[in-house]
Amino acid sequence: MPVFSLPPEHVFPDPALAREDGLLAVGGDLHPHRLLLAYAMGIFPWYSDGQPILWHSPDPRFVLLPEEFRVQRSLRKVVKKRPFQLTLDTCFAKVIDKCSATHRPGQRGTWITREMRDAYLELHELGFAHSVEAWQDGELVGGLYGVSIGRVYFGESMFSAVSDASKVAFVHLVHQLVRWDFQLIDSQVYTRHLARFGAREMPRRLYLKRLEDGLAIQSRRGAWVFDKEVLEAE
Repeated sequence: MPVFSLPPEHVFPDPALAREDGLLAVGGDLHPHRLLLAYAMGIFPWYSDGQPILWHSPDPRFVLLPEEFRVQRSLRKVVKKRPFQLTLDTCFAKVIDKCSATHRPGQRGTWITREMRDAYLELHELGFAHSVEAWQDGELVGGLYGVSIGRVYFGESMFSAVSDASKVAFVHLVHQLVRWDFQLIDSQVYTRHLARFGAREMPRRLYLKRLEDGLAIQSRRGAWVFDKEVLEAE
């Protein structure tokens, strides 16, 4: 399959035309309208400094269905101890900066370029991107961020400065999303970390149908706040 060069207009080719490695298109911009259109079509940007913007739609897709979410016993014990104060959308910029600075085995540098950072900050200001924060003794020690459209959450990145901080943050996020009737958590590509929570690969055609169903429900825009019941659950 060819890799498509995007025109100035905010349009994308059919995701089914992506290459075997998931690469679909190159170029364009990170304007909020283009980003939201991409996510709604099952497409996301992923590239490094020095590269043009690369747009991907992998097949299969790695997803977590809320009804299949599971927490291992050892982590449940940690959650029960409530070692962290958990918040939503209190310091999005700090979370994305911490994610960008996190060293990941086998990865040189970061895909969270300055251009990407600014674009997702704008999505956050528009009410479409959200962060989860884990605090300990007043310090930000873990968290994650992603994009939300309809009742679908597209996870982007996470970090932990203290053991289990991002895991506990993620557990509470999923519990909150379940209360809000979210239909899908998109993890994009396989990670062993999320596989432990029940995430699995799904053929793109089935993923796109599940995505369509989730987008048919009205978005929860604006700043998010945890329900008291989520924070106090055992």
